[in-house]
Amino acid sequence: MDRTDKNRFAIQQVLAELFPPDEEERRESAAPSPEAATPAPAVDAPTARSRPAARPKPGPSLPAPGPATGRSPAMGRIVAVVNQKGGVGKTTSTINLGAALAEEGARVLLVDFDPQGALSVGLGLNPHAMDTTVYNLLLDRSVKLADVVTPSKIPGLDLIPSNIDLSAAEVMLVNEVAREQLLKSALAPAQGTYNYILIDCPPSLGLLTVNALTAADAVLIPLECEYFALRGMALLMDTVAKVKERLNPALGVLGIVATMLDARTIHGREVLSRVSEAFGDKLFKTVIHKTIKFSEAPVVGEPILTYASSSNGAQEYRDLAREVILRDS
Repeated sequence: MDRTDKNRFAIQQVLAELFPPDEEERRESAAPSPEAATPAPAVDAPTARSRPAARPKPGPSLPAPGPATGRSPAMGRIVAVVNQKGGVGKTTSTINLGAALAEEGARVLLVDFDPQGALSVGLGLNPHAMDTTVYNLLLDRSVKLADVVTPSKIPGLDLIPSNIDLSAAEVMLVNEVAREQLLKSALAPAQGTYNYILIDCPPSLGLLTVNALTAADAVLIPLECEYFALRGMALLMDTVAKVKERLNPALGVLGIVATMLDARTIHGREVLSRVSEAFGDKLFKTVIHKTIKFSEAPVVGEPILTYASSSNGAQEYRDLAREVILRDS
């Protein structure tokens, strides 16, 4: 088995953990096939559920921007952008998807729910200079939504900032009544004002993330095209299922967006192909490729859509925004 085959086999094992075959499939796979002359190589054997072949890469063309989509943006839709692994593009996706939705005419509120405050910094704010943040909104009943919402430089795009104070919230929330519901209650007044509320979750599956999942109508999962990111999907999907069962029956998966793809590598292409087979229509057609522009844009406090408007990265998030609108309409 060469190195490429070993890579492929490892990815298949992870997907087998995500999608274990049911009992009927086990019996069918155990029965000998009279047509089989020789056993297939181990790396090509099915490891998860039997699935159709991966979708053709080109696919149908996406609709044109703006009114040409023929769909109006949803109203009051809360989406948690979540993945417990750090560095997979959560904050980048939250900022740029929000800016792209605003370009499409939606009113968008971004919620920085990570104590690191990266989303706030990415929009040109100094979170440590903020007197009121999402921390105050959660734990101080005298603070109202209007006290913490900060307009961005992008028309139609507002922000609830965060800073390191939020790291103390998980400890303080332990003694709160209905502690998993606090963010949901805090964001309720915004649902009549904004089409989309995007929550940038911390890289963990703690109480803050559970609050975000309880408040959300759906989750959007940025998935880096890399082996370790794929391994964490089982734990994440299990957490989403538990929150849906116990706290938020309406919670759904809006979609999985492949991020940080380096199409020059066999590994990146292999992960993308296997994820496409495993998740089918849950995987957005739009793929976000690696580009240095994503690292440069936060330095100047702008989304890539304004920093490098004509770049491939900006266009990819515009395409993703149109897909999101179509799925929600």
